Amino acid sequence: MSELPHLAIWERITENPQATVICVHGGLDRGGSFARMARRMDHFRVIVYDRRGYQQSRERQPLSLDGHAEDLRVVVDAVRNDQPTLVFGHSYGGVVALRSVQTGAKVDALVTYEPPLPWAVPRTGSFGELNPDPAAEAESFFRRMVSNSAWERMNEVDQQSRRNDGPALHDDLLTIRNPIPAIDWASVTTPWTYGYGDTADRLEYYESVAARLRLDVKLIKTSMVAHAGHGAHLSNPEAMVRLIDDRLEKL
Repeated sequence: MSELPHLAIWERITENPQATVICVHGGLDRGGSFARMARRMDHFRVIVYDRRGYQQSRERQPLSLDGHAEDLRVVVDAVRNDQPTLVFGHSYGGVVALRSVQTGAKVDALVTYEPPLPWAVPRTGSFGELNPDPAAEAESFFRRMVSNSAWERMNEVDQQSRRNDGPALHDDLLTIRNPIPAIDWASVTTPWTYGYGDTADRLEYYESVAARLRLDVKLIKTSMVAHAGHGAHLSNPEAMVRLIDDRLEKL
């Protein structure tokens, strides 16, 4: 896609796809993390990419939510055809998807899984101040969100690769820590599924967000996913694909 220099994009093509699914990753992640989902979507054309600032798209700058939203809009325009187009956003990728739709991306459906929406329902507790060193923040974030042992199992090259994604992660985190809402969820008119997992220590919070969204958004379905944590695109890809199938069946 020449319209998006320095944006690494991959496409999985299948015969007679029922729809096009574009997957948008979250913070300190990459397009390749959707491989397990893609293998289970042989009935769809699947598009994944590294967001600007991350991995093979690090040279695409500057970093901002609106920049990410514009990238997604251009990807949508490039791949749209006579079949439905759905965007699946994991974590911060869901914020990108919502912002992109709000600013003009033309998609037929949205599925977001645990997008951070602190403006809808504030998070309890504190994550502390961001480390001014983006590389150090990236390591700290990985250890917190995945595990210390997973970090220590990585070789030095992979650890450094994650640290190099620090500036992009820093920008993502600054966006969701800004008290001014980055998106207007109530203005979303695209059919939207908000999914969240049943992990005990976060379930009450996500149920509160789901309740708020049902009040504010007309065309929304909220869905709790059993046996799913925040990394469900990796640990329970079948359930994520079911969210997508269900959303498209209701169009």
